[in-house]
Amino acid sequence: MVTTEKTGIARLVHNCAANGMTHVVCSPGSRNAALIIAIDNHPEITAIVIHDERSAAFYALGMSQQLNLPVGLICTSGSAVLNYFPAVAEAYYQCIPLVIMSADRPTEWINHGDGQTIMQDEVFGRHVRSYMQIEEYIDPSAYQKFDRSIRELFEVGNGLWKGPIHINCPISEPMYDLVELDDFEIESDDLNSPSELIDDEFLLELEKDWNASSKRMIVCGQMDKNIRLLNRLSDLANDNSVVVLVENTSNLIHPKFIHCIDRTLSGIPIDQLEDFEPDLLISLGGAIISKRIKTFLRKSKVKSHWRVGHAFPQMDTYRKLTRSICTEPAQLIDAMLKWKYPLHINSFGLNWKKVDYTNKDAAPTFVQKAPYSDFSVIETLLDYIPDNTLLHMGNSSVVRYCQLFDPVSSIQYFSNRGTSGIDGSTSAACGAAFIQSKKLNLLITGDVSFFYDSNALWSNYLSPNLRIVVINNSGGGIFRIIDGPSKSNKLEKYFETQQPFSAEKLCATFDIDYLSATSIQEIETYIPEFFGASDRSRPVLLEIHTPKTENDKVLKDFFEHFKQ
Repeated sequence: MVTTEKTGIARLVHNCAANGMTHVVCSPGSRNAALIIAIDNHPEITAIVIHDERSAAFYALGMSQQLNLPVGLICTSGSAVLNYFPAVAEAYYQCIPLVIMSADRPTEWINHGDGQTIMQDEVFGRHVRSYMQIEEYIDPSAYQKFDRSIRELFEVGNGLWKGPIHINCPISEPMYDLVELDDFEIESDDLNSPSELIDDEFLLELEKDWNASSKRMIVCGQMDKNIRLLNRLSDLANDNSVVVLVENTSNLIHPKFIHCIDRTLSGIPIDQLEDFEPDLLISLGGAIISKRIKTFLRKSKVKSHWRVGHAFPQMDTYRKLTRSICTEPAQLIDAMLKWKYPLHINSFGLNWKKVDYTNKDAAPTFVQKAPYSDFSVIETLLDYIPDNTLLHMGNSSVVRYCQLFDPVSSIQYFSNRGTSGIDGSTSAACGAAFIQSKKLNLLITGDVSFFYDSNALWSNYLSPNLRIVVINNSGGGIFRIIDGPSKSNKLEKYFETQQPFSAEKLCATFDIDYLSATSIQEIETYIPEFFGASDRSRPVLLEIHTPKTENDKVLKDFFEHFKQ
């Protein structure tokens, strides 16, 4: 196979493919030429080119999210690699296995005035699961040791606790020379995999903990769709002392669960809140969006809190952590369902469901009379989304609004909630749509988030199966909802950052079909064209203009509605 003459780089790329990396996102440069040559000539790797490194990294994040496999990132030396940092941090906290391969100047030229040279060694610090720097040339006698080191690196990044890994590659000139290399066979040796089994003695301790509690709550954060876990949780929820709280990013949808946490919490009278506090709290998955449930649980008299899962075992979101259980949640619940525990007369879970049903029945009364606003627009859009759509929700107000409405079981929900930043929402959705080319991908995002990541559209890989909704309320509307900035006389200039711009000219620049609406009636008129355009070669964007001063009042009235 023809590849770069730099044997260390060639061997690295072949090892990456052997360890499951089938896709790579490259950004142009010169110092990374050897990496790009090796990638482009490898028969098992598909490479795409995204010029903006910040956007490229989020493309890779969206691709890896859908593939559930490591996806590579290649950039040139210097500040290019720093542009990866927002996506690397997001991947770290969302447990997505990115493989960053950064080209670098030779070590002897660092801090000696050479162009495009910074201190790249361990530049991502603790935001990657593992790091190594490789040599550009490797003698065949060292291949086996080198192969094992790469395999160990992937075992960390794509193991039970997934996350990004960083491989820094100092490369000297010449950088474009080719060679025919045939000796690419990689010997495999067994690495010690961590055990998934839970010790029987530990299980007995957990069973005692469980039986000592009569009010049991399970809170599920962001995760991929998991049918096995869904079924086990629904079995557990048959016990009236158990309540299961989920968000749409949990991708666990079942009538026995509480899906709209904030809506339900707002219907609990203040003088009865203590009755809804759990004795035992079990948390699964990643980030929780609801600030209300975090505040509620932090103030609650929780006696035991189990965190279940491999990632971030010491994460103490509610400041109640008593046990960290490093296993797959479905495996633990399998064991729990075998416990012969006494059924409690306590109807803790049933009481939560009663409030949930009551508020769900009361919601349409408010929705029907709600004025035109972000709230009514989100409600309308969610009602029209076709089955089996992949819904990508932008930060920060959009993803919060989406939690107010019941999810649909055929739809999968995604959002960059690892760090919850507004950057990269569009790029991640574009990357996901590239991989999921047979499914409709819908991104709903705000105007600030969209403009911030507009280089996502600077791409030759935009899929016609992508639909983008930009809710343009002329600024960061979230800051009118948050108590602190909403009361500040600096709101409009420094927090909300008002802007008068439209996405129309951007769409013209990047050859995106553009639609615009200023009312619910116009939105409903465009829905068939927006979702049904199957003969297009490019994505479609619908920009919906909403009044910036109405949204906070509508949202506050929504929660007040349930108190009444």
